[in-house]
Formats: sequence, C-alpha cells, structure tokens
Amino acid sequence: MGQTYNPVAKLDELISGIELAMLTTIRPDGSLHSCPMAAHGVDPTGLLWFISGSSTEKVEAARSNPRVNLSFADHTTQRYVSVSGFCELVRDHVKAKELWNPSYASWFRGKLDDPDLILLKIAVQQAEFWDASAGCMVDLPGFNKPVIQ
Repeated sequence: MGQTYNPVAKLDELISGIELAMLTTIRPDGSLHSCPMAAHGVDPTGLLWFISGSSTEKVEAARSNPRVNLSFADHTTQRYVSVSGFCELVRDHVKAKELWNPSYASWFRGKLDDPDLILLKIAVQQAEFWDASAGCMVDLPGFNKPVIQ
C-alpha cells in the first residue's frame, strides 16, 4: 500500500533546516512590513510558531490585521517556500519553553518569564513552493483554505 499524502509533513520537509523565515505583516495603513524570524518548523497540527516581543511593529500589525506571509529560502538546496495564513497572539509559557533557545536571552532580559515575550501562532491558509522542474511556484495541496473575511 502507498503512503497517504500528508500536507503538514510535506511542508515540514520543505522548510526543515531553514533557520530563518521572513515574516510579512500588514500595517494599519495597509503597507507591508517584513522582518526575519527564527523558524521552528511545523508542529504536528500544521501550525507555525514564533517568539517575539509584544511591543514590536509586527505584533502591533498582527493585532490590527492577522493576515501574514512567511517566506523560507535555502539557496543551497534550491528550496523556496511561501506560506500565507493568520496570526494569533498567544501567551503560553509551556509552548514558549518548548521553542526557547538560549540565544533569545539577548532580546528577553527576563528570559522565559519576560513580560514582553509573546508567541505568534500561524495557522496556514495556503502554501506554495518552487518546483525547479516546472520553473515556477506551485501550490502545496492540502492548505488551500478559503480566506476569512
């Protein structure tokens, strides 16, 4: 019997080992803002998680418009992935501890207990990746969800 296609596993495979993602948010005035974020892969439920300071521009943008895009790139292996979805701001000490890296202490003086620490929980709406054989970006099946208005 053949293996069943799993979109979450495929997305995780595509971004595995890529340490940084560019997160693009929509500012209240409608302009776009991008910044690098430490990537943590995809959790088993298909969510992407990031750690941020709660007083940052990206968090303020997500508060006013939860639509975001993430770009992952690995030039060496020619992996290019774009993920669009919806960002929820979450305070979850257990999840933060799971994601924590000691290098984050330079941004959070209080480490895991820093009151400024917040999590960005990204629910994937759509994902696409570079298909070298086709010479273009192609949809990753299983994530094409309708846009919530």
